[in-house]
Amino acid sequence: MVLPPEHDDLARLTGVLAVALWLALLSAGALLLRRRWPGQREWSRKLVHIGAGPVVLIAWAFGVERLIAVPAAAAITLLAALNHRVRVLPAIEDVERHSYGTVAYGASITLLLWLWWPAHPDTVAAGVLVMAFGDGLAGLLGPLIPSPSWTVFGERRSLAGTAAMGIASLLVLLALGLLGGGPAPASIALIALVATGLEQWALLGIDNISVPLAVAGLWRVLS
Repeated sequence: MVLPPEHDDLARLTGVLAVALWLALLSAGALLLRRRWPGQREWSRKLVHIGAGPVVLIAWAFGVERLIAVPAAAAITLLAALNHRVRVLPAIEDVERHSYGTVAYGASITLLLWLWWPAHPDTVAAGVLVMAFGDGLAGLLGPLIPSPSWTVFGERRSLAGTAAMGIASLLVLLALGLLGGGPAPASIALIALVATGLEQWALLGIDNISVPLAVAGLWRVLS
C-alpha cells in the first residue's frame, strides 16, 4: 500500500516534535538532578550525555529529513558552545575539569549526520550510541566502583570505567546489528575494542569526536 504524501509529512512532524519533547525532558531531568544532588555535578552532565543518544533512534524511526536533522544538530552544538562560555545551563556544563566534551559531542553528531544521514542511519546510530552509553556509563561507574586506575595525558582512567566502556559499546553495537544489519559479530567486537582504546585519550574531551567518528567509519567499512 502506498501512503499519501500527507502521511509522510505527518510522520516527519511527529518525529521533530518527539525529538524536541525528548530533549526538553532531558534538560528538565538534568536540572532536577542537579538540585537534588548539588554535590554530584557530573551526574547531570552524564544524564544529558547518555540521554542524547536515543535522539538518533527517534529521528531514524520517524524518518526525520536531512534538511532538519543537520541544521538542528549544528544549532544545538552552537548553543552548547555558548553555554560552555556563559554557563546558562550549568547542569550540562559545570564540571570540575576543563573540557570541551559537550561541544565536541555535538560537533561529532552534526558531522555524522552530514556524512551519512539519511542514507545510512545505522552508521550514525553506531557512532552516537557508543559514545552516549559507553562513554557515559564509563564516566558514571568509573568513579563509583573502586578499581585500579591510571592516568593518560593527565586524565584518570580506571579498570571499572574501561570495562563499562567496552561492555556497553559491545552490547550497543550487537543490538544495533540486530536492528538494522551491520558487520559480523567478530567485526563488532573489534569496533568495540577500538572505541574502548580511543576513549582512554580524553584530553579536553577529544574522545567525544574520535570515538564516534572511528566507530561510525569502521561500522560503514565493515558492514
